Amino acid sequence: MVKPVSRREFLNLLAAAGGAGAVIQASTALGLMPAGASASTLDLAAGNGRSALILGGGLSGLTVAYELGKAGWDCMILEASHRCGGRIFTVRHGALIDEIGNRQYCEFDDEPHLYFNAGAARIPSTHRNVLKYCKELEVELEIFINENKTCWVQDDAMLGGKPIRNAEYTTHMRGFMAELMTKAMSEAAMDEPFTAQEAEILLGMIRRFGDLGEDDVYRGSFGAGYASGGFISHGVQKDMIAFRDLLGTRLGMGLLRASEGETGPILMQPRGGMDRIIDGYLRQVGDRVSYRAMVASIHVRDDGVEVTYDQDGSRRRIRADYCFNCIPAHLVTGFEHNFPADYVRALKYVRRGEAYKAAFQAKERFWEKQDIYGGITWMNNRSRQIWYPVAGMHKRKGVILSGYDFGGGMYHTRMTQEQRIEAHLADGGKVHPDYRNLVEKPVTIAWHRMNHMLGCAGYWTRRLDGSWAPEDEEMYHLLQAPLNGRHYIIGDQMSMHAAWMESALQSAHWAMNDLDRRLRNTPARDSTAP
Repeated sequence: MVKPVSRREFLNLLAAAGGAGAVIQASTALGLMPAGASASTLDLAAGNGRSALILGGGLSGLTVAYELGKAGWDCMILEASHRCGGRIFTVRHGALIDEIGNRQYCEFDDEPHLYFNAGAARIPSTHRNVLKYCKELEVELEIFINENKTCWVQDDAMLGGKPIRNAEYTTHMRGFMAELMTKAMSEAAMDEPFTAQEAEILLGMIRRFGDLGEDDVYRGSFGAGYASGGFISHGVQKDMIAFRDLLGTRLGMGLLRASEGETGPILMQPRGGMDRIIDGYLRQVGDRVSYRAMVASIHVRDDGVEVTYDQDGSRRRIRADYCFNCIPAHLVTGFEHNFPADYVRALKYVRRGEAYKAAFQAKERFWEKQDIYGGITWMNNRSRQIWYPVAGMHKRKGVILSGYDFGGGMYHTRMTQEQRIEAHLADGGKVHPDYRNLVEKPVTIAWHRMNHMLGCAGYWTRRLDGSWAPEDEEMYHLLQAPLNGRHYIIGDQMSMHAAWMESALQSAHWAMNDLDRRLRNTPARDSTAP
C-alpha cells in the first residue's frame, strides 16, 4: 500500500522537482512562510559636527558616506585602488584589470555596448535597497535575462557531448519526473491529509507540469520546441530524449533551479554596466574620495579612530570620531593596529570565495543567429557557463562571458593568461563549433589575485539544515559589534547572505542604525571629538 503524503513530504517532493523556489511559493500559500521583507530604513540624527572615516570605496562604504553626508556628517573615504566599487567592476575599452602577476588592459572596441561585468552582474527584483538607490541616484535599469530556454546544455557524459537546447533538457526531465510522481501517489494515498478536491488539483498540476498523457505516461512535449512547423502548419514534435540519457549529466541540479532564489524574480542590470551605480554615488560623494590611499595602521581610541595611510609617496595621518571599514577582513589583519586578540581572530576567521570570470569580444553576434537573445548556456566543464549579452542587440559585435566559476575558481587562477584563454576556447568550442574563430580580445579576472581584494565574497559556514556552527555565530557577532563603539566592519562580509550588493547595503544600514541608536542614548559631549 502506498504511504500517505503529508504536507511536509509533499514540499520535499516539490523541492526535488521544482527546487526551493517552488517550495517557497507553496509554503507562502499554505501560510508556512512569511512574505519577503521590505527595504531597510534610515532616520539618522543630525551629525552635529561629527566625523566619519570610511576605509574602502566599495558599495557599503559609498553608502555610508552618502547617508551620513545627508545627515550633516564630515566624511572621508580612503580608497587604495585607482577606482571605487570594489567587486562592482565593469570592464570596457581601456580598463585596467589589476590582477597581481597578470596585469591587463581591456582591448574591447570603444563602443558603449561592449562591456563586461566582472563582478556583480545581476539585481533581483526583491533586493529592494539596491533598487531604491538606483532610483534615488538616477541609475537607469534594464532587464537581465538569466534563463533562456533557447540557450544550450552541454556535457561530454550526455549524448556523446552533443549540446541540446535548455528547453529540451528541462522539458523532458520534468516530464519523466512528473510521471514518477504520479506513480508514487495513489488516489487512496492522496485522500489523507488532502481532501478529494485538493488531491484532484494536485494530480492535475503534476500532469500539467510534466505534459503527461491521459495514462500518466510522458511521451515528449512541444515545450521542448518544434522539429518543424508550428505556425502556419501543424508543428512536428522533436524526438524525445531518453530519461537515462538525461541522467548522464549532473547539470540538472542547477538547470531545474536556475530561476529561483535570487535568480527567481525578475533580474535587472544598469544600462551601460554595473558601475553606473558607482557613478551615481560618486556624483554625490566623489569629492570625499581619496584614491591610491593605502591604509598602514588603524588605532581605535576611546575618543575616536586614528589611521595612517600612504599616498603619493608620503605617510599621512587622519583622525575621526568613527570608522566604517569595508576592506576585506583578511587584509585588515595585515595593518598595524591595536585590536584585541579575539577581534583579530574573528577577522582572520572569515573565509573568501574563489570567483573567477572571463570574457571575449565576439567578432559577430553568432548566438542571435541561433535564436539566443540573452541568457546562459550551461556546460559541465571548468568554464561552467557562457552568458549572452542583452546590450547591443542586432549590432555587429558583442561581449560574452566565456567562463564563470564561483566555487572552484582557483583552477583557472593558477593558470597563465594564455592557458586560461585556451581552456575557454576549447570549452566553448564544444557548444559553438567555430568558437575559436568567432571571438577575440579576451580578458580574465581571478578575484583571489585582484590587487587590494585577494578574494571574493566573504562567507560563513552553514550546516545542511541551514544553521550555523556556534563558532561562526560567535565570530560573526563579535565582528558585527563596533570595536570600542568606534570601529565598524561592514560590507557583504558582514552579512549572513553574502555575495550580493543587497548584502553590503544592509550591512551598512545596520551599522549606521546601530551607531545612531548609541548616539541618541549618549550625551553629545561624550560622542564628539574635542
